[in-house]
Parts: sequence; C-alpha cells; structure tokens
Amino acid sequence: QLQFVESGGGLVQPGGSLRLSCVASGRSLDYYHIGWFRQAPGKEREGVSCMSSGDTRTYADSVTGRFTISRENVQNTVYLQMNSLKPEDTGVYYCAAVHVTSAAWPTVASCAPNKYGFWGQGTQVTVSS
Repeated sequence: QLQFVESGGGLVQPGGSLRLSCVASGRSLDYYHIGWFRQAPGKEREGVSCMSSGDTRTYADSVTGRFTISRENVQNTVYLQMNSLKPEDTGVYYCAAVHVTSAAWPTVASCAPNKYGFWGQGTQVTVSS
C-alpha cells in the first residue's frame, strides 16, 4: 500500500518561499501520477499541481509561475517549491497519487482531488506578516 508523509510547512512572510517534501513508502512512484493539493479553512480541497508518470505537469492558475512540482524517483519523493507566497496560499498541503493503470493522465490532469488517493496527513503552510 502506498503511503505518503508530507513535511516542510511552516509560517512564512508574504513573498517568502517554502519547499514541501512528500516521501512515499510501500510502493515505487515510478508508475503513479502524483499531485499536491491544499485545503484552506472553510474551503474545499483543491488541486495545486499534478505531474504524470512521464513528468508532464499541470498547475492551478493561482500558482502558475510561482510553484514548481518535481519528483526524485530514486528517493521516492515528491517536492513542491513555492515562491512568492501570498496569504491566500495558506492551508494544509497534501500529496496524493493514482496508479497509471487506474487512470490515464488526461483523465486526472485537471488535478481534481476526487481523482486521487493514498492521501497523506498534510503539512500546514501559513503565509502571514
């Protein structure tokens, strides 16, 4: 069973940067589409950025140009580099995945949370002065 542990969150001032990490265990990430998602207080969970098993990336409009998703398959780890952070980026950030045999990339490229599983516990990101 694939399991994720997220880390790297914290309190940062507007304009600052954070790098989130998501370490996977139980399965290799080689054959999974992966994604980062977030949930702000009182709001629904939303997709931030997703990446196919072949490294095609998608980003929410709100983070394009500021966030970068990447993976290190040898370390079985997914990263989210977040720059120029804004208060509206505040929330709990989660990683999740879907196996390539469960869903073709075009069906999950929109980064809709209900298309993904194996959710981690999340890491809190707070952007505030």
